[in-house]
Amino acid sequence: MIRVAMLSFWHVHARDYTRQALEHPDTQIVAAWDEEPDRGRKQAEALGVRFYDNLAELLAQKDIDAVVVDTPTTMHRDVMIAAARAGKHIFTEKVIATTLHECNEIIAAIEQAGVKLTVSLPRINAGYTQAIRAIMEQQQLGQATQARVRLSHNGAVATSENPQGWLPAHFFNAEQCGGGAMIDLGCHPMYLTRLFLGLPESVSATYGYVTGREVEDNAVVTLRYPNGAIGVVEAGFVNRFSPFTIEAHGTEGSLFFGTPEDTLYIRSTRSGTPGGDKWHPIESLPEDLPGAFQQWVGHIQQGTTATENIQTAIELTALMEAANISARTNQAVQLSSLKQ
Repeated sequence: MIRVAMLSFWHVHARDYTRQALEHPDTQIVAAWDEEPDRGRKQAEALGVRFYDNLAELLAQKDIDAVVVDTPTTMHRDVMIAAARAGKHIFTEKVIATTLHECNEIIAAIEQAGVKLTVSLPRINAGYTQAIRAIMEQQQLGQATQARVRLSHNGAVATSENPQGWLPAHFFNAEQCGGGAMIDLGCHPMYLTRLFLGLPESVSATYGYVTGREVEDNAVVTLRYPNGAIGVVEAGFVNRFSPFTIEAHGTEGSLFFGTPEDTLYIRSTRSGTPGGDKWHPIESLPEDLPGAFQQWVGHIQQGTTATENIQTAIELTALMEAANISARTNQAVQLSSLKQ
């Protein structure tokens, strides 16, 4: 049995990871800590586990094997390095950190300690992602020219039930989050676009502030590639009915998913690819892969490393840092210019 401590309930997905830890047959929640003690103590009482006011005291406990980190993003570096040095395996919400330099410091501590890290990047495991990734890798659309992924909701929009929007107020706190819609919700379209097209050479970002918060609630990032391909990443907190959308284009064809139905359509002139004369629905998608939490448990038990997951998460951090710099400076940012 893997004995898990919950480190903060700041993120909205903390409840999901709590549920997964409770439901998994090989994990048991035994303790909690929170940078806001009242919140953490309340959650610990509900779970019937020990609450620690002091993080160092919790990490010193020999009967805790692993931690789930859901602190404010800007606390990730200090919390995860401390956890790694204490010998605790780590599961965390994206992004790993707000800068590539801090991310690399975390990874170095994890590698030195020999603990297992897995980052929650859930849409990578979806069947539609596997199908689209295979299409792109097999060049069924010809040479890739563009990919666009959009994910948006209305979490910042005022309603009668939620005058400030349904997202927690701290999701608009730049000091805690390191950004807004892009670094939170935009992570998903960002890592998917990178998955379909590869790592770009430069990033350009435009951020909007529809509700006047201190972080962006409307964002578009473009990724530029040496071969002329372009990636478009879109995210927002101010759109009520915007569907999750993936589209990819190449010199010989195109594909669409989620506009608005969750059906994957393809049309290509490439030999052996369906849909040459009309749009063709791909009726059967691969089964979803096991979720990130389940994969993390497997890595702990089997002594393996989440190599692709970690590399994707490192690159995601770099892309987000570059996007934030670009939006702030109003110019394209080369990934190679980021501090390692």
